[in-house]
Amino acid sequence: MTPQTQKELETAWGLRVFDRFTLVLHIFRCNARTREARMQLALAEIPLLRSSVSGDSEQQDQQGWGSRYIMGSGESFSELRARALRDRELRLRRVLERLRDKRRLMRKERVRREFPVVSVVGYTNCGKTTLIRALTGEATLQPRDQPFATLDVTVHEGRLPSRLRVLYVDTIGFLSQLPHSLIHAFSATLEDVAYSDVLVHVTDVSHPDAELQKATVLSTLRGLGLRPALLESAVEVHSKVDLVPGHTTPCSGALAVSAVSGRGLDELKAALEASVLRATGRQLLTIRVRLGGPQLG
Repeated sequence: MTPQTQKELETAWGLRVFDRFTLVLHIFRCNARTREARMQLALAEIPLLRSSVSGDSEQQDQQGWGSRYIMGSGESFSELRARALRDRELRLRRVLERLRDKRRLMRKERVRREFPVVSVVGYTNCGKTTLIRALTGEATLQPRDQPFATLDVTVHEGRLPSRLRVLYVDTIGFLSQLPHSLIHAFSATLEDVAYSDVLVHVTDVSHPDAELQKATVLSTLRGLGLRPALLESAVEVHSKVDLVPGHTTPCSGALAVSAVSGRGLDELKAALEASVLRATGRQLLTIRVRLGGPQLG
């Protein structure tokens, strides 16, 4: 929708009018908690503002205002606004690049300490944060039943049945037809997914569009250029099965889980352990040691 069309509709209806992109941006803005998330949103908003400036410029040209200059600077008002947007975009990109470098250092530290990384991905509001809280027992995680409640990638420590320590990465929820500029703006955040050892793909089976949401997530993950082996070995989880009366275990290999009732959590932990051991080349060994032997000395 062009800025001119938006203004005409608002005038005709006497209401604020939002296109899909603007509405998604607004929801994101309401849920942005950190400086990085707010800056990523500001960067994603640049094309929208640029389009608005372009539309206003055309209207001013038709009214004879486009050629007027500001305080002898040699720039028209529209040119001045366009330059301000370019400068703002450059500043945002510089700061976000520094934050990206910081993320790289954190990833290197995780690799150095040999922590397996499990990224939990899925459609927005599918229950990723609730699942991670159930897997880690981390009480500080407070899931919210609303779209895009998580806009910042966060990392949470947990342990597998063998007591192996792993890091669970809580990621941004995906959305069908998510604007390209939004995906690009959050690319630094989504880099953490690419460096995971294991993916957990969560699908909310209580949602009427569960299959479409699943396809959207898979399409977005492929678009991020993830390693084929990482995608193919993903652990598929059907979440919120407590909301589906009579739900049976699917034959597709997916695990039926309810993070609220605890159903399927033990099976999920066992599957995660097998996937982590396979992906990292680790082995579980049982060693018998005689009581009182020199090994215990």
